[in-house]
Amino acid sequence: MESVARSQSTVGPDTALPKDATLIYRQSRWTRLTHWLWAISLFFMLLSGLQIFNARPQLYIGKESGFAYNNTVFAIGAENTANGPRGYTEIFGKRFDTTGVLGWSGPAGRETSRAFPSWATIPSYYDLGTARVVHFFFAWILTTTLVVWLVASLINGHLRRDLVPRIDDLRRLPRDIVDHARLKFHHAREYNTLQKMAYGGVMFVLLPLMIITGLAMSPSMNAVLPFLNDLLGGRQTARTIHFIVMLLLVAFFIIHMLMIFAAGPINELRSIITGWYRTDPPAPGSKTPERSA
Repeated sequence: MESVARSQSTVGPDTALPKDATLIYRQSRWTRLTHWLWAISLFFMLLSGLQIFNARPQLYIGKESGFAYNNTVFAIGAENTANGPRGYTEIFGKRFDTTGVLGWSGPAGRETSRAFPSWATIPSYYDLGTARVVHFFFAWILTTTLVVWLVASLINGHLRRDLVPRIDDLRRLPRDIVDHARLKFHHAREYNTLQKMAYGGVMFVLLPLMIITGLAMSPSMNAVLPFLNDLLGGRQTARTIHFIVMLLLVAFFIIHMLMIFAAGPINELRSIITGWYRTDPPAPGSKTPERSA
């Protein structure tokens, strides 16, 4: 799998150079470790977060919420109809029937009213306390490793060298878009422009925003960062932003997986498991690819 964070470290003494010049050591141990830590953490945070959302399956804009307010922008619920209980999802006042998936779901004859179905939450049964423990545990793992990675990448120059798009990258952007649309992929040591922009958006926008809005929703953080709620427009707005960021991360994951299968899953998985990545054969007369990541 292509890593969200790639290291520039050279091949170590314990990684023997292959005879095949197209096989390069692309991902360091630290990159592979953080990649899987983030993937596992986000998985458990997603499913436990959906369980937490089920306790209050509505989203609002503003500092307060309740029956006296008209600031609901998203809701999942169930209602009794002439055809029996039906689940619905409401977005900005527009209601959609989502029976069987959202609002009303479960085995035939044992359906229950719940926002997200049992197969999409941790735990599968309603347990807000356990969900919060799981959510916060993996949130701290994600936050700690992300901060360490950011500091190390700033010190060793990885961000500037490998993730920040350069002028040449921006010039190649139209061609990268066309190549991806045609499922034409170039296997090289460097990230292409779309990868740099996508990974940069996740690392420097979505994940930090997820962490900040998560802190803003915590009442205990009011004493530590009293300005955070006001900066985000209130606790309810922070919760809505948190949810939207979650949807964007899920969308990134889906696209990420599709690109992996389209580009060659064996090569991509080998890269993020062992570090070794097979590049395109060099054009006649050109230099062989570098063997450092």
